[in-house]
Amino acid sequence: MSEVNGSAPLNDGPVERPRTRGFMRRSVLKSPAAAIHPESVPLPPEPEKKERPERPITNFVSGLLSFFVIALFIFVAAFIVAQRQISAPGSLTADRVVIVRGSMADVVDQLEREGVTDKGFLLTLYWQLTGKSSQIKGGEYLFRKEASLEQITDTLIEGKSILHSVTIPEGRTSDEIVDILRNSNELAGDIKDVPKEGTLLPETYKFARGMTRSQMLDHMAQDQAKLVREIWAKRTSDLPLSSPLDLVTLASVVEKETGKADERPRVAAVFLNRLRSKMPLQSDPTVIYGLVGGKGSLGHGLTKAELQQASPYNTYLIPGLPAGPITNPGRAALEAVANPSQTKELYFVADGTGGHVFAESLEQHQKNVLKWRQIESDKPADAGQSNVVGSPKLAAPVESSDPASAAKVPASPQSPTPKAKPAKQPPKKKSGADGAVDQPNIAD
Repeated sequence: MSEVNGSAPLNDGPVERPRTRGFMRRSVLKSPAAAIHPESVPLPPEPEKKERPERPITNFVSGLLSFFVIALFIFVAAFIVAQRQISAPGSLTADRVVIVRGSMADVVDQLEREGVTDKGFLLTLYWQLTGKSSQIKGGEYLFRKEASLEQITDTLIEGKSILHSVTIPEGRTSDEIVDILRNSNELAGDIKDVPKEGTLLPETYKFARGMTRSQMLDHMAQDQAKLVREIWAKRTSDLPLSSPLDLVTLASVVEKETGKADERPRVAAVFLNRLRSKMPLQSDPTVIYGLVGGKGSLGHGLTKAELQQASPYNTYLIPGLPAGPITNPGRAALEAVANPSQTKELYFVADGTGGHVFAESLEQHQKNVLKWRQIESDKPADAGQSNVVGSPKLAAPVESSDPASAAKVPASPQSPTPKAKPAKQPPKKKSGADGAVDQPNIAD
């Protein structure tokens, strides 16, 4: 037994504590071991398990949602992979032009056959899922090297086919224009009827392969009619012309008389001054057109007999304008007639350089003619010396298929006109009109 700080001695045995009486009575542990190891207490009874009721609708919805989540995941993954394939560089090793037409299956087959793509199935699936199959346009397309499926699709939907061109030179007759169109391999179909002279606009036209020749002629006629309306509306007010047809007719004569752009308004002024003065136009191209009907050339210079041959196009014998246009004039010739130079000139003659020299009086014109004769006589023999054909009272002008060559001379009945060596003639036309002198139908 020991003491701590003078306290009572500690006993190792159980300590007797006063007993409590009444309701405050408690059990007292007899030893520390009893506190550590209390007497076992019985466990509470386990709750009674209840069976869960079956819920088939809930289970179905839960399973369906799970399926959709998995399907969505698969779809997204597949979409990402497909998108990469669609935008990935293709198998085309070099730029290639391909003509596609027909159904979607035909187009895909053509693209695969031409090596544009090696993923025809994926391309078909892509078009069907996106609804692009109905937007594909047939045509002739240029596909770039390694074009992706997306780029191929954009090219076919935009419909920007390769454009070809055909150039119609100014001053060609309708027969000649028809021949040009027939020789274009990119155009389709045939031409049944040659358009009336003067109804087509010479120009360079762009078109997609497969456009018909008839469609091209319609396009050229529409452009010509529109242009004539615009120019006629802006014409000089005092012109001695009564209709757009007169404008086209005189422009066709100007077109054949000179190929120099800066001379057209001046040549137009000469003819307009002659119309005002009631003088015959005396234009060689009109006589030639009356003889051949726009189907070619004479192959020789005009003779006295040909100049005396009656024709609604012989402006040496008839007053005023010829019966109708003798060619299809271009924009410059039309504008030159609508807004001519302000001169009093009545004559012009070739100057030996491809241009002309103009005169107001017959006296000055005759001097110019003599100068031109001297120029021609000084040429070497192999260049072809000019001479005068016919009576001094009847001009015998030049025939030339090239408007820029030695030009023709509107002359008075009292003045002789020199004749130059004709230029090389174009080959005979294979087809054309029947030579009728129908006038074009041009609305005011």
